[in-house]
Amino acid sequence: MMNQYPAWKYALIILVLIVGAIYAMPNLYPNDPAVQISSRHGEVTSALESQVRDILESQGMAFKSMEFAEEKLLVRFNDTETQLKAMDVIQYGVGNEYVAAVNLAPSTPAWLRSLDAKPMYLGLDLRGGVHFLMEVDMEAAISKAMSRYEGEFRTFLRGKKIRYLGVAAEPNDVLIKFRDIETRDVALEAIREEYRSDLQYEDDQDGETALIRITLSEQAQREIQDFALKQNITTLRKRVNELGVAEPVIQRQGQNRIVVQLPGVQDTARAKDILGATATLEFRMVYEKGDPYAAQASGRVPPQARLYRERNGNPVLLKRQVMLTGDYITNAASTLDENGRPSVSITLDGKGASRFSKVTAENIKKLMAVVFIETKTITTLVDGVAERKTVKTEEVINIARIQSQLSKRFQITGLDSSKEAHNLALLLRAGALAAPMQIIEERTVGPSLGQENIDQGFKSVVIGFVLVLIFMAVYYRVFGLVANLALAFNLVLIVAALSIMQATLTMPGIAGIVLTVGMAVDANVLIYERIREELRNGVSPQTAIYSGYEKAFSTIADANVTTLIAAIVLFAFGTGPIKGFAVTLSLGIVSSMFTAIVGTRGVINLIYGGHRRVKKLSIGGV
Repeated sequence: MMNQYPAWKYALIILVLIVGAIYAMPNLYPNDPAVQISSRHGEVTSALESQVRDILESQGMAFKSMEFAEEKLLVRFNDTETQLKAMDVIQYGVGNEYVAAVNLAPSTPAWLRSLDAKPMYLGLDLRGGVHFLMEVDMEAAISKAMSRYEGEFRTFLRGKKIRYLGVAAEPNDVLIKFRDIETRDVALEAIREEYRSDLQYEDDQDGETALIRITLSEQAQREIQDFALKQNITTLRKRVNELGVAEPVIQRQGQNRIVVQLPGVQDTARAKDILGATATLEFRMVYEKGDPYAAQASGRVPPQARLYRERNGNPVLLKRQVMLTGDYITNAASTLDENGRPSVSITLDGKGASRFSKVTAENIKKLMAVVFIETKTITTLVDGVAERKTVKTEEVINIARIQSQLSKRFQITGLDSSKEAHNLALLLRAGALAAPMQIIEERTVGPSLGQENIDQGFKSVVIGFVLVLIFMAVYYRVFGLVANLALAFNLVLIVAALSIMQATLTMPGIAGIVLTVGMAVDANVLIYERIREELRNGVSPQTAIYSGYEKAFSTIADANVTTLIAAIVLFAFGTGPIKGFAVTLSLGIVSSMFTAIVGTRGVINLIYGGHRRVKKLSIGGV
């Protein structure tokens, strides 16, 4: 029997269609305007739920439902107007220990959520939101590096007992002054031996004063600027998490710019506050001679110490001298120590490793603290009027005992949980901006415009789909209807694949789907025309069907593979919108190969195949 599938092929087709239908289904359910509340440090508990409920009820604001989702409290509303008003009320009510953010929450039924079936994300052009183009001050990154070298040279020359008149950092170099040429030459040789690859040296003289002018090599400048850009992108990702944004776009543009797109964000001012905040990180030794509680009560702090607070509010005395700052950290990851306890693995650059090795060797068995310092603008309610002010927060995020001399790589232990270790690694990696940034372009896409784009995109898909259906049904009769059925399931499979991948659908992505609608029937057109040709040559209907599918396959494969290669190249070299087009086009090609060849062949076999004696095929034009 040449036109009959084995049972396993029909089972495969049915399984693919069922899975596709299930994972495409969440996109049929609309999103609810919602406010999600997350804790800056701790966990969200039922006490917060009661507090938020009381806040909304006291203001007479009706909400649809309230639930816990991924360690956040999610409050759903019936309309966007109530959502926006409630966000402000909730944020003022719960205080700055929590972050309230507007979002659109999917209303997927519980049985679909239990299968991990989620709707695809919508991009900025469909969902609305804000777009920022941020420029990184690369000159400031170089200047910051030179300032760091200034302190290092002072410490290094003192350690070598080389007398100098002064060390001054300028924007692009460091100038060291000496009384005589002999001392300068000794210092220059020592510095060159210690700092071999990163720096360039020039000796000079100003009257009787001998000088060394030290600049960064071009390679070192490029590395610093590249690191500054990457570190700022990492920092922005961490900060965007506070906004509760689903699928943000944060990517590099050129040599010194970063694009930030926040779909669903309707509060532009809040987004600017969080993105523009500055943060630093410091390692300090704990001042163990004093009593922090007594210092807090009396207000008298020892001259060698400063009073800080841990996140739980407990006071702690730290030494004034900073051991190390986060500028030297190149990587941080949550892991487990040799006893299986949560810890954080830290990697320093060469200069940081040298400094840290020396300091920790002198402080074994003593306590070391990590201080997180952040400056941000917050909004407070004063006499019913919203006022913005800059607030600097300094808190101890971790205290651990130094067990041995530390160098380039070391672990921070003494953490309570893997979650705390993960959060600490995030802070260490993204705690500080490596260089200042400024917003040079800002665009807001309203949700109404996004809905208009969705409606127009949906309309274009429907119109293209219907026209193709009509043409295929009229021109190829029953075979055309089978192709139409395959085309419908092809769209379902594309949507299902986008949902499973949790990809972001944009207008270019919709364009890729529309193009797929037209291209998906190409394979069937080739097959059906081949069947017509076989029938005109006088072969039997069963043989014509078999020959049509077999002989057209190589042509179909060649055409689709070449298009797929082009789509892969678009994805590899394109930016965000181009990538969206390439993803939907690639998925459409793969799914259409399955539905147009395997799927339609199975249906045609059911209609005409097996033991049936077929005298004529309803394929038109014969």
